[in-house]
Amino acid sequence: MRMILGVLAASLAMGAARAEVVAVADNGFEVREVAEVKAPAAKVYEDLIQVGRWWDSSHSWSGDAKNLSIEARPGGCWCETLPNGGAAKHLEVIAADPGKSLRFAGGLGPLQFTGASGHLNWTLAEKDGVTTVTWTYAVGGYAKEGFRTWAPAVDGVLGAALKRFKSYAETGKPA
Repeated sequence: MRMILGVLAASLAMGAARAEVVAVADNGFEVREVAEVKAPAAKVYEDLIQVGRWWDSSHSWSGDAKNLSIEARPGGCWCETLPNGGAAKHLEVIAADPGKSLRFAGGLGPLQFTGASGHLNWTLAEKDGVTTVTWTYAVGGYAKEGFRTWAPAVDGVLGAALKRFKSYAETGKPA
């Protein structure tokens, strides 16, 4: 028991990522991920847009996260190159404020096979050289089976992604 409490205390002290399903209904859901990154907001923003360096390859269409890129400008693409010259657009950038926020529209991953639409917001707030990174993803629309089972799965993927990002931003390694 002491060991478990010690690990928990160490995780909290290191600014471990926090994940939460904020709301869920048959027609949509919202998830929120928060992490404290020991780096200035300008560096955190630049690291975020280098998505191919920290995203998990198992959550890509090509199987290799190095094929992912983000063009951080309105109308820009969170895109992925695919074998044989193919490509996939995961999300579209709808707002970019370097060092402060990045906002996307669209459906991540298998949500593209539904009538869902979503908005993913990344916000950054720096204090004393530590940046609080908050991701919120609100999804609504139509999915044949509803969205109640989608929320925990999406929360898990985004929570794991933010943990990888935090590690990458602080150490240069996503794992």
